[in-house]
Amino acid sequence: MEAQGLQRADGSKIRALVVDDEESITQLVAMALRYEGWEVETAATGQEALDAMRAFTPDVAVLDIMLPDFDGMQLLARLRSAGQMFPVLFLTALDSVEDRVNGLTAGGDDYVVKPFSLEELIARLRGLVRRSQLTLAQHPDPVLRVGDLTLNEDSYEVERAGEPITVTNTEFELLRYLMRNPNRVLSKAQILDRVWAYDFTGKSTVVELYISYLRKKIDAGRVPMLHTVRGAGYMLKPVA
Repeated sequence: MEAQGLQRADGSKIRALVVDDEESITQLVAMALRYEGWEVETAATGQEALDAMRAFTPDVAVLDIMLPDFDGMQLLARLRSAGQMFPVLFLTALDSVEDRVNGLTAGGDDYVVKPFSLEELIARLRGLVRRSQLTLAQHPDPVLRVGDLTLNEDSYEVERAGEPITVTNTEFELLRYLMRNPNRVLSKAQILDRVWAYDFTGKSTVVELYISYLRKKIDAGRVPMLHTVRGAGYMLKPVA
């Protein structure tokens, strides 16, 4: 692996939190991320992770699902409810499509199964960081507008008709891709490549799942903007 030189928008080091009760795994991943030039903290329990997140304020996290006190999904639910929206990658021995979908449904942004390739894990973390708000401040105009829907790439704020909408990291990236391509049909394969950046088992289910999440958030009680083009994909259209 070669260090990629990724850094935060202000030039400081990326901060990563690695949570796993297997010390050999946390040390291995931490060593690889430090080689990348990132700052790393580790934790072996959910409570240690909560304490570390308050003190360390990570930019990305790796969470084991099976922890000794409470599981990674419960931990992530607490973080999301507290407004912590940094990207999270689940690391787990669970390998069914249902387990993967559950992890993403809980608000996770990616999923790696043990035993794993260290290079693949680091590559996916790089991808999450690149797609997060840390690197979006380089755009001269951070606000995307489609009809009465706005998305601020710097602050991660989404509004429709002036009403704030809370989204997860993956929902934000999906919506951003749709808003950058208004009135254009985007296939599931295109969405998967742009938002997840890898071939995901059960991908159709995952894309459909996140489209449904966005519909509930941006279209609920309003004239729909997000449309399904049967057999082709999805399209975001401003309301006439």
